[in-house]
Amino acid sequence: MIAAYQARSQARVDAALEALFTPPRAELARLYEAMRYSVMGNGKRIRPLLVYAACEALGGDPVRANQAACAVELIHAYSLVHDDLPAMDDDDLRRGRPTTHKAYDEACAILAGDALQTLAFDILAQAPQSAETRLEMIRVLTWASGPAGMVGGQAIDLESVGRHIDQGALETMHRHKTGALIEASVRLGALASGHATFEQSDALGLYARAIGLAFQVQDDVLDIESDTATLGKRQGADEARNKPTYPALLGLEEAKRYAQALCEQALHALEGFGESADPLRALAFYIVQRRH
Repeated sequence: MIAAYQARSQARVDAALEALFTPPRAELARLYEAMRYSVMGNGKRIRPLLVYAACEALGGDPVRANQAACAVELIHAYSLVHDDLPAMDDDDLRRGRPTTHKAYDEACAILAGDALQTLAFDILAQAPQSAETRLEMIRVLTWASGPAGMVGGQAIDLESVGRHIDQGALETMHRHKTGALIEASVRLGALASGHATFEQSDALGLYARAIGLAFQVQDDVLDIESDTATLGKRQGADEARNKPTYPALLGLEEAKRYAQALCEQALHALEGFGESADPLRALAFYIVQRRH
């Protein structure tokens, strides 16, 4: 099921994203080319899928979630461009090809990331929902992207290199760095549907918190178990940088069990939903079973 759903949703969001990268002036051609390069690679589109799946779980039309799906993917892509820079994680491979600063140059990569970030909010401001809902969607994405969310998590991550931290501190870091944008994806989908009750929003929030952390635990496992060709980025990079990870803290097998336990928490949160939430359930399984 998830393969067909993923293909259908990827095609929908990719078509919407592709339309964003036509330069308005000839002088901006290289910038827009770098922006497109950073977004239109071989990404899994997990965050847009979560937007669509949350919208559909509440009976919404996924087409009305296109702007939200594009916005979270643009924020995610910008974060990868900046994370890969020499001053941050210093990676030269992303999604199986050179990182943006390797394919272009560092200055162009910085500007491309900046442009993708601001474009995300421009797109979200044009969503077909009411002005009140659009404002709430922008607030959700702003919170998840900034110092209270993803950027804050990256700052904690950089400060934690070479240090021993406990599981609580590790989870705090990843609930910010990875989990916040995943949670925002689910919340944006719910807002796009126009049908979420308080109880449904609460349940979806519990689901999103669980899969947001499960995603990072599985990432840490794959950094050990997978290979560079499969991952599309350097295998073992976290270990080489002496970064704190779940396998390093808990052991590999216990980290795998923890990812499964988080998946079960996510599924439990969806018990009050019917078949319309099956894509969300399938995504929870996919997140902890994926190999890249």
